[in-house]
Amino acid sequence: MTASYLKRPKTNDEFGRQRALDELDILDTPKEEEFERITTLVKSIFGSPVVAVTLIDRHRQWFKSLQGLEVEETSRDVAFCDHTIREDRCLKVEDATQDVRFKDNPVVTGEPYIRAYLGAPLVTSDGYLLGALCVIDFAPRQFSTQDENILSSFADMVVSEMELRRVASVDELTRLSNRRVFNDSLSHIIAEGGEEPGALIIFDIDHFKKINDAFGHSAGDFVLQAVASIMKRTQPTDSVSCRIGGEEFAVVLSSDAGIDALDLAEKLRASIESANLVEIDGRQITASFGVARLRQHQSRQDLIDAADAALYQAKKAGRNTIVSA
Repeated sequence: MTASYLKRPKTNDEFGRQRALDELDILDTPKEEEFERITTLVKSIFGSPVVAVTLIDRHRQWFKSLQGLEVEETSRDVAFCDHTIREDRCLKVEDATQDVRFKDNPVVTGEPYIRAYLGAPLVTSDGYLLGALCVIDFAPRQFSTQDENILSSFADMVVSEMELRRVASVDELTRLSNRRVFNDSLSHIIAEGGEEPGALIIFDIDHFKKINDAFGHSAGDFVLQAVASIMKRTQPTDSVSCRIGGEEFAVVLSSDAGIDALDLAEKLRASIESANLVEIDGRQITASFGVARLRQHQSRQDLIDAADAALYQAKKAGRNTIVSA
């Protein structure tokens, strides 16, 4: 019995599973040596043409590491690994054409013509099954109990690498706090209470894709760094400035921050609008803001959802504006 099975897997909590996956902040990240090394080694041990680290997102299967096929993601409904996350042990398919669950699957009846599959679930330390480390073959084959144990041990290594990523607290590009710190900071302001409630500002850069398309990703990275620099200059005490994904940023204000969230959002908005960035030929950049103040008995996700809804309204209102929840 491997360590994965001692985590009491939560196989029937899709909401919690998805939130656990989101909090790892790993989806759509580039290839990383740590995961490539594991899949390369597993491929060698099993002599299999395909090995993958897959993560099951809301409607897709996304590959963090993939040896033997050229694809970044598939729809969730064809993913063998979607079945693996419903189990508390390895999923073994020795001939997919003879398995009622998979014989009509498009990846069995058509390319890449999967025949054999062994998948070990990726179980987090709190028991959520995020995806699988899987071995795939294009011919039927048998898998032993020893094979299952070996693959499960490597799956534990994959999860360890994922959770080590989460321990790091700084976004590499902008040097702002990352999503893990963002979530921890929200939990903190909820726990601290106080007469003056904390608040959350979420904003993103308007039409950021057009900047990347017009000037290239290096210029886009410069814009992200410029916005981060503005945030650092503007950041009050008892607040945390974060990059929470792509071109999206957040400021978490504690009850002791000493500044109104709307006033801070306006300072940020005006500073971003007035920035003169030679790397994009002096083109003006703007950002849209959603602001939410913490209410009594409000959960972390409720606060995020309120700020996100306000941000959506700001974009509907024409962008470069602020909406309070």
